[in-house]
Amino acid sequence: MQSMTESMRPLSEPIAVRPIKTETDYEATLAEIAQMMDNVQPDTPEGDKFDLLVTLVEAYEDTHYPMGKSADPISMIEFVMDQQGMTRKDLESYIGPRQRVWEVMEKQRKLTLPMIRRLQAGLGIPAEVLIQEYELNRSA
Repeated sequence: MQSMTESMRPLSEPIAVRPIKTETDYEATLAEIAQMMDNVQPDTPEGDKFDLLVTLVEAYEDTHYPMGKSADPISMIEFVMDQQGMTRKDLESYIGPRQRVWEVMEKQRKLTLPMIRRLQAGLGIPAEVLIQEYELNRSA
């Protein structure tokens, strides 16, 4: 019977990777990942470095751009609007007239299937996010 240390894969050479501490580090790491994409093989030192970089980016994003599983459709729409510098007026082509946009964004009215389709096609928000259940605000 082999001991655990005998059955473990030998360690590769040390990999030079730094923590992501700033937005500049984050952007540089994304660029490095993009260059490595489709050019590295698993279980190689380069593949291991790629895996580490992806893990670091995920950790940075979880901390600085939290979306999480709790993100409801309206939060996602607000996030995309913020990222793209959009206003609620820009949503009229996806959701409908100004009053309807207000009702949806204030959670007075649910998204409809046609709205979901237009938001997915126009803003690139995954349908899986847009179809999630969320509570309406009944107090207004």
